[in-house]
Amino acid sequence: MLNSVNRIKGSKIVATDGEIGHVKEAFFDDQAWTIRYLVIDTGNWLSGRNVLISPYSVQQPLPADKHIEVSLTREQVQNSPDIDTHQPVSRRYERQYSSYYAYPEYWVGDGLWPMGPLPLLPAEGGPREELAAREDEVAEEDVHLRSSAVVSGYNIQATDDSIGHVDDFIFDDESWAVRYLVIDTRNWWPGGKKVLIGTHWIDKLDWAEKTVYVKLTREQIKSSPAYDEAVVINREYETRLHAAFERQGYWD
Repeated sequence: MLNSVNRIKGSKIVATDGEIGHVKEAFFDDQAWTIRYLVIDTGNWLSGRNVLISPYSVQQPLPADKHIEVSLTREQVQNSPDIDTHQPVSRRYERQYSSYYAYPEYWVGDGLWPMGPLPLLPAEGGPREELAAREDEVAEEDVHLRSSAVVSGYNIQATDDSIGHVDDFIFDDESWAVRYLVIDTRNWWPGGKKVLIGTHWIDKLDWAEKTVYVKLTREQIKSSPAYDEAVVINREYETRLHAAFERQGYWD
């Protein structure tokens, strides 16, 4: 099912033995376009400390009542490695985090996740060593995680001019793959609307310029189907959206 970062923002995160905080933002991988962590504000429990929660621990399916359960204890979360969410998350930190929770490194292998398209953990006594076998190929300070809160507001640059800004992120809440950016065009042209742009239509993200470059024209974006955040995105809508942009569906 397709969900959005704005929709889960503020959701309570509940461990096996009690609440630990609420969703503040998400960190996504700017190469595979996949959410790798939820940033959790622990409030007064841990004196305002933020912690990261991996999709590996999130219980499926995600509920609609902003009440997300995770297969962790409060003690596990409390003792997890400290993170400064105002700074880029390095691969060095991610290795510490993965080691602490005994998670396979998601960057190992060719799929979205080491065990395939979903964030599944290997069976007890499974091939943990094989999943970590290529870790030396990764630079210690390699940084590919971006904050949804930071990228929200980035300018959208079409092939012929600016057309809007990033408003939200639509993701598959089983695989956690980010499928679309929600683009708000209302400040760029009269009668504007919110539209979806597939992440596979993005040419590049320029972090210095705070701009997302897309391989689409302004006219294509203007004529695309409007996005209504109150309506669940189904395959019929996605098919119309891809047809409007003359693009093949990612599900084909």
